[in-house]
Amino acid sequence: MSRVQLALRVADLEGSIVFYRSLFGVEPAKRRPGYANFAVTEPPLKLVLLEGEADRPTVMDHLGVEVETTEEVDQATERLSALGLFTRTEDDTTCCYALQDKVWVHGPGAEPWEVYTVKADAPEATSIHSPSTTPVIDAACECG
Repeated sequence: MSRVQLALRVADLEGSIVFYRSLFGVEPAKRRPGYANFAVTEPPLKLVLLEGEADRPTVMDHLGVEVETTEEVDQATERLSALGLFTRTEDDTTCCYALQDKVWVHGPGAEPWEVYTVKADAPEATSIHSPSTTPVIDAACECG
């Protein structure tokens, strides 16, 4: 099963967790310092919350499509490259408390999209970058 991912950078992580728990009727699937994600069944959605700066509005950090296997990431890479899109792959990258394989592309408005699979949990090492200071093409990781 694939699902769309929406990653938001929020000023009030705890308040956002309370809101999205109420909105979707599910508990966070993963919580770490400055980070939470929800695996929503209906509609199929991976909602990622990244702690942002205090007193700043919530902004979109990045978008994604979570797939089940590395083979699906590889197929997406081939398909997107064949369409002439610039792709950047990351294999065995530790990001957002998970070991992942992924490919990045940008939409026409420079919005970052990733197609990724989670291979394993990573309880510690993670990379979380602000898109305003670190473009996706140069980033070690955005978060899935």
